[in-house]
Formats: sequence, C-alpha cells, structure tokens
Amino acid sequence: MDKLLIRGGKRLSGEVTISGAKNAALPILCAGLLTADDLRLTNIPHLQDVLTITKLMKQMGLRVQENGEEVVLNGNDITRLEAPYELVKTMRASILTLGPLLARFGEAKVSLPGGCAIGSRPVDQHIKGLQAMGAEIHIDGGYIYAKAKRLKGARIVTDMITVTGTENLLMAAVLADGETVLENAAREPEVGDLAQLLVKMGAKIEGIGSDRLVIQGVERLHGATHDVIADRIETGTFLCAAAAAGGDVTLRRTRSGLLDAALDKLREAGAILTTGDDWIRIQMAARPKAVSFRTTEYPGFPTDMQAQFMALNCIADGTSHVTETIFENRFMHVQELNRLGAAIDIEGNTSIVKGVDKFIGAPVMATDLRASASLVIAGLAAQGETLIERIYHLDRGYDRMELKLSSIGADIERVK
Repeated sequence: MDKLLIRGGKRLSGEVTISGAKNAALPILCAGLLTADDLRLTNIPHLQDVLTITKLMKQMGLRVQENGEEVVLNGNDITRLEAPYELVKTMRASILTLGPLLARFGEAKVSLPGGCAIGSRPVDQHIKGLQAMGAEIHIDGGYIYAKAKRLKGARIVTDMITVTGTENLLMAAVLADGETVLENAAREPEVGDLAQLLVKMGAKIEGIGSDRLVIQGVERLHGATHDVIADRIETGTFLCAAAAAGGDVTLRRTRSGLLDAALDKLREAGAILTTGDDWIRIQMAARPKAVSFRTTEYPGFPTDMQAQFMALNCIADGTSHVTETIFENRFMHVQELNRLGAAIDIEGNTSIVKGVDKFIGAPVMATDLRASASLVIAGLAAQGETLIERIYHLDRGYDRMELKLSSIGADIERVK
C-alpha cells in the first residue's frame, strides 16, 4: 500500500495549476444519465472517486470516452438501472445516480452509500424529497428501491441543508411533470455548477446560487459541453500548505470568489494574498497567527477546510478554537497531529489548539480525505521525516498532490 514520505522544512515557491472540483465533477458525471445525447465535460480531475463513478456509469451502459481532462458521456444505451454495493461502498456520491435514473427511466436500485468515516450522513432527505415527487421507495437488504411512472413537481423543504440532497433532487426535478420548488437548498458553488450544466442541457432553473431553486420540468434534455469549476478545497489546501511551510506560491486556474471565508482567515493568520480573475498568490514570511473559526454551510467556513487550517493553527502564535458543526466525527486527525508534536485538546465539538514552535516528523496514519491533507501540511512544516500511511484517502480527492508539491519545492515522494 502506498505511503507518502515527506522531509519537512522546505519553503515553497513557484506555480501550481488547480484541478477541476471533485465535488462538482461527481454530480456532473451523474447528469450524463439524464440524456441520450453526448455530454462533453472538460477539466475533469484525475481522482480515484472519478474513476469509481465512471466505472459505475459504464456498468449501467453509459458510454464513456476519456481523453486526459476531457470526458464524453453518451447515455443512449443504458440497460442496468442499479448502483451495486461493491462500488457504492467506497464513495457516498454514488447516491447521486438515484435521482437521474428515477427521473429518466422511472426506476432505480441504489445501494446505501459509504465513503469517509467522518460522521453520519443520512440519505433520508433524498428519499423524503423523491417521495414528495410521487416516487414509491422502500429499503431492503441495504438497497434503496425506487419507482415512479413520472415524477411530479412538488414543493420540498429539507430538514437540513444537504449538498448531495439538493443535487439529487435538482436532477430529478428537471425531468418531472410541472414545477418543483427546493427550499433550504445548498448554495455551494458545486451545486451552482451542476445547475448551470443542466440549463445548458435544456433544463429550466431559477434561483441558481440561492437557497430557493425553482425548476420547471421538461420532457427531455439534450447534450451539452461544460467546463467543471476549479476545486476550491484543493485551492485552500495548497494555500494552507504555503502558509505553514512559508514561501511564495501562485495558484492558477482557480478563483478567489469560491472560498472567501477561508481567504479571510488566511489573511488574519498573516498571509499576504493577491488575486486575479483566475489566480491567487500567497506570500508567507513569518510565523502564522492563531485563528479561531466555526464551520458552517456555504458561504461560511467550509468543513472540508477545517483539518487543513487546524494543522496551520498547530504551529501558529497563540491559541485558537476550532468548532465543527457539520460532521460529528471530524476530529480524527487530532490524535495524529498530536503525534507530530501538536497540543490539541477536544471539548465536545470544539478543539482548543495551543500553538507550538514546530512539528517533529513521525509516522502517522490518514483517517479520511481531508485529514490526509492536514497531515501532508504538517509534514511539510515539520522538522525531520514524516511518513503518512493509508494515503488512498488522499487519492480520492487530490489530483497527484505529491507531484504538484514537488514542483514548488517540497521534498515529498510516494513510497511502497
């Protein structure tokens, strides 16, 4: 099993090209189930999760042509309306096949999903919304069985803000009969990117970017060409890496407007940030200052950046409080950061981080996707060698991270 070996203490300098967003690419790939025409997608990242979802699509009969960062989908010959457990167990986003299959074909069999062990992420809001649109749904043997002659428009108010729930119901509603209103919809940029693609395919959607989406169902969708937005979490991760290790790094093919809350906290930590239409430059010459924050739904501070900022806080000047409100089990990286010399205490859903002078390299183990990134950041800033095990988590969400870091001066390599 692959590991990452990092020899820390190197300042970072140069340019990095940011990949397409994992959390936009996965639902957008699932949108290929909604039409029999060609869907041409560009800026698709090279990730394990993308490989898994395309493998699932091929099993269903979707034709998939891949050429680097471009993928062409054709859903004219879909024959299997099932997402089996052996694929779904590794990735929660597989649930996003449920809405499109049900909307276009009138039935679906989708395994209850898996993914990172960061907390409970139930799919009850997906089911509740589809039932409001007239679907008959039951769960048996770990599978969701859904049927509907044709979904009917409805007003749906989810009990909580759910990104995948919003995306699933949005894809179901575009082919439903009549008007669907999604209240309390997620506002994340990745949801907006999916909605923009659906509009290109002929969907009628109002309120994109807001918490109220109004969808007028259409009979069919056609093909389209779409460029996936930049990955704001990869962007934030590389910014945190530069802030922790020190240096001068410019990120290309990304947008500052995707992560305003995180950029504000980086400035508070002492980073000098300059931005353009498709680039962000970070300069960090001094020890970071401790910053406290609370995770919340977009446009607030993203839970997917919590672990990376905690790694930065560990070597910052001062004490910070990090409060996690989205997932109840997302402090598993704390124990591993403490192995590197951090001083973190947990009280309920808040971590109290007392800044130390430096990390000291040690063997550590990744527990989930974003925890992996926090350990990489810590390893880059550490004195000595850090060996990170179970980096298959990292490969689910970061496109060849070690190669990108090497290109800006990090001493990092993948080892067996």
